[in-house]
Amino acid sequence: MILDSVQKTLTAVAGASAVLLVLAACSGPGTSTGSSTPVAGGTLTYASGDAEPTCLDPHVGGNYPQALLATQYIEELVGLEDGNPTPELATKWSTSDDGKTLTFTLRDDVSFTDGTPFDAAAVVANIEHVQDPATASSTGYLALQSITKATATDEHTVTLTLSRPDSALLESFSQPWVGMESPKALERKQATNCESPVGTGPFEVTGWKHGDRVTLTKNTDYWGATKPRLSGITWRFLPDSTSRYAALQSGQVDVIDNAQPDQLKAASAKGAIRDLDAPRPGASNRLELNSGHGVFRDEAVRQAFIAGAEIDPGLQSLFLGTAKRSYSVLSSAEPLAYSEKSRFDYSPTKAKQLLDDAGWKVGSDGIREKDGQQLTVTFPVSTNQSVPAERSLFQQIQASEKAVGFKVVLDELDLSSWYAALAANEYDVVSAPYTKVGPDVLRILYDSASIEPAPSGYFANLAQLDDPAVDRLLEQAARTSDADDRADLYEQAQKAILARDTVLPLYDQQNHFLVRSAVHGIRTTPVSTPWFGTAWIDR
Repeated sequence: MILDSVQKTLTAVAGASAVLLVLAACSGPGTSTGSSTPVAGGTLTYASGDAEPTCLDPHVGGNYPQALLATQYIEELVGLEDGNPTPELATKWSTSDDGKTLTFTLRDDVSFTDGTPFDAAAVVANIEHVQDPATASSTGYLALQSITKATATDEHTVTLTLSRPDSALLESFSQPWVGMESPKALERKQATNCESPVGTGPFEVTGWKHGDRVTLTKNTDYWGATKPRLSGITWRFLPDSTSRYAALQSGQVDVIDNAQPDQLKAASAKGAIRDLDAPRPGASNRLELNSGHGVFRDEAVRQAFIAGAEIDPGLQSLFLGTAKRSYSVLSSAEPLAYSEKSRFDYSPTKAKQLLDDAGWKVGSDGIREKDGQQLTVTFPVSTNQSVPAERSLFQQIQASEKAVGFKVVLDELDLSSWYAALAANEYDVVSAPYTKVGPDVLRILYDSASIEPAPSGYFANLAQLDDPAVDRLLEQAARTSDADDRADLYEQAQKAILARDTVLPLYDQQNHFLVRSAVHGIRTTPVSTPWFGTAWIDR
């Protein structure tokens, strides 16, 4: 990938939240695709296949479509480079000896796009906003649970008091779900702030035509070392993948997300379009088996389901080699990911024996029965989050499970109905992507405390794993700042989680962006969202 000299300088001075990685439209490492001289002006058009956010404030709820947009206008206290925290809106920080006080020193030359100064009071207001139950935050709320109080020590110093040492807190502060918004804007009604949140980033929200597009305009007073080159961004919502790709091919749009496997293959053969692959951190794409509900309260039945799931042939044929099988709870983008391949070997013979031993008898229709009940598994699927290839993979898993006696009911739902099904505990299996920087995502997903809903109503421990040993390991990992000890504890925690047979890893969360080769200078953030603050377009 190509790093121009301007971008190298920007990374060094930390002028924006995108410090992890620079992505330029390129056909391979070290291969340029056009002019290396930045060009000012022009509007970039982005077409998203994700569900249109219901709120543009990423504090509210906190999903990935919100993060994609918010990356352009909201910035964070810290960034990450090679996994290490780097200065952003905060210039430095320190932690007390007992690990329960974190102090940030802030930049003194930054303002929000409404003219409000960025200062310690603004940071306090943002933390309180995320933690306020009325905000209905989930991702941000869960990331900042260790903070009990935020205090503006002086104009540019913030002191955070923690309930416990939290080695992941700096990682959490690199994410848009806890990014900084104007405290003046936050005082507005939530419905108003959802329409036009105000940040410090290279662009600002200047319009939202629901069901169609969000308009972002260049922040002419941007504080970063490199000013935004684009005049603005038109963020369109095009849910149909064929239409989205056709718009890219014709030049109507410059960047698309949620590209399908056949489109990725086709793009690789075309010089006019490039695939920017930015795997998400956090959890792998996986199936969570609800151990607190229905048939999966029995560990033997969970083991049988895992053994009866045939994944590899479908993954290869449906994703055309664009997705690699995972055997880990964590994404391969996480350095501390632990894999255990043999645990997930496909073995219908083993599955049948486990079900026989558990007392499930084969019925006349091939579905097993026990005490007058069929072996039925409810599997709600979000059509907004699950791409067609993945939904086809679920159908193939459904067929392989039927062969051993499970009746898997796939229920395709829109995003709001899907969330409602989870909140009502109306699921036995679910695929729920979760993006978070660092292995602390394990605490959010598998600590027993996460069975309790966040203020948004969403609870992250969808496996409903309640294991004191797992809780202890995750707490110890959060408390330690020693890198080797932390790695060892997270490995132990992953082994303990996998041993409970509540998780069936499938593949890494996909994050493919197809980009016209005329677009340059795209960079990605710690959560692998594209950042257009240094992008430009050859015209």
